[in-house]
Amino acid sequence: MNVKNTNDWKQKAVTSSRSLNLVSDERKNLFLLSLADEIDKNCAQILKANAYDLAGTEPENPLYDRLKLTPERIFAIAEDVRNVASLPSPTGRILMQSTRPNGMKITKISVPFGVIGVIYEARPNVSFDVFSLCFKSGNACVLKGGSDAYHSNFAIVDLIKKTLINSELDENIVTLLSAGREAASELMNATGYVDVIIPRGGKGLIDFVRQNSLVPVIETGAGVCHTYFDEYGDLEKGINIVFNAKTRRVSVCNALDCLIIDEKRLADLPQICRKMAEKNVIIYADEPAYEVLAGNYAENLLKTADAESFGTEFLDYKMAVKTVKNIGEAIDHITKFSSGHSECIISEDASNIQIFISQVDAACVYTNVSTAFTDGAQFGLGAEIGISTQKLHARGPMGLEELCSYKWLIEGDGQVR
Repeated sequence: MNVKNTNDWKQKAVTSSRSLNLVSDERKNLFLLSLADEIDKNCAQILKANAYDLAGTEPENPLYDRLKLTPERIFAIAEDVRNVASLPSPTGRILMQSTRPNGMKITKISVPFGVIGVIYEARPNVSFDVFSLCFKSGNACVLKGGSDAYHSNFAIVDLIKKTLINSELDENIVTLLSAGREAASELMNATGYVDVIIPRGGKGLIDFVRQNSLVPVIETGAGVCHTYFDEYGDLEKGINIVFNAKTRRVSVCNALDCLIIDEKRLADLPQICRKMAEKNVIIYADEPAYEVLAGNYAENLLKTADAESFGTEFLDYKMAVKTVKNIGEAIDHITKFSSGHSECIISEDASNIQIFISQVDAACVYTNVSTAFTDGAQFGLGAEIGISTQKLHARGPMGLEELCSYKWLIEGDGQVR
């Protein structure tokens, strides 16, 4: 397989997206099931390619976990592809229908975008996720991964293309661009060919794409996530939720970055944080929290918070702690530092819960649940192409429906205006 470096990919992607419109839902599903089987069969080859990428990254780097593929993760990817195959088709759905007084019939139906470009970092599983969702929703996809996952992405897209060819489908339904910045620039300037670009990665990547792309962008990924332990929070729930949200996988965008605690519950803070020491989580505590944790948390893991501690997406075994007087201060802190991704309140007070979910502006707002659940599969979407943190078109986990636009069909019998 040749990684695309020339302009020929643009028209081929458009042409393949049109051909995909003629592929039946049944055939799409059969192909995805076939691809899932091929993923299982080719696990060893994918792992071999992934090993080349891992060799260039230090295991201590939290991004190593994002980059790493294992047999278990590959088999889970195959199951995700099968899940996507089992979902209802998002295209051709009648969204609205009416007949005007003059007899003209108007129907609004869901349709694919056409060609979707995705610029992403580190995580090679994104290649499978993006392709399966785009294919099922009738979109061709153009992938631009990072150099750190080059060998993995190459092997994955090569497998997809071979399966497409064996299924007598257009191999240009998926395109992998080279890993350099020139390819990213070419993709971001492909107006008239690419319908939308979705960046997946850290804040720097997302800002770069938003500021430089001439193609419309849906922002995804960056997550500065907070959990507020309210005056009326249940301690046992709080301990488990905070620990899970912070330590389940630190390198993902739904991981907890800042614990906000009501000053009336500061005495419970050592218990809430105790399990964190088992994972060597560094805590950056403000003054009231530091005073309580000093002597009750590992000395080498306890730091004093500074201006950089809040509003930071750590993607590491690190967490900030902010003390507030009441729910109003908690919401003010979230409003100032949130990226609009996932926010949580731990509380048993119905009034405070209602205030929190009404006033916190984020794609996903949780009550007594770990933010680790912000995920397309966990939301029943099969898989996801990203977590949108904006408000136009899509918000939160983006599954099949979010990869569609719509068009109007107007039927008449000679009516003129």
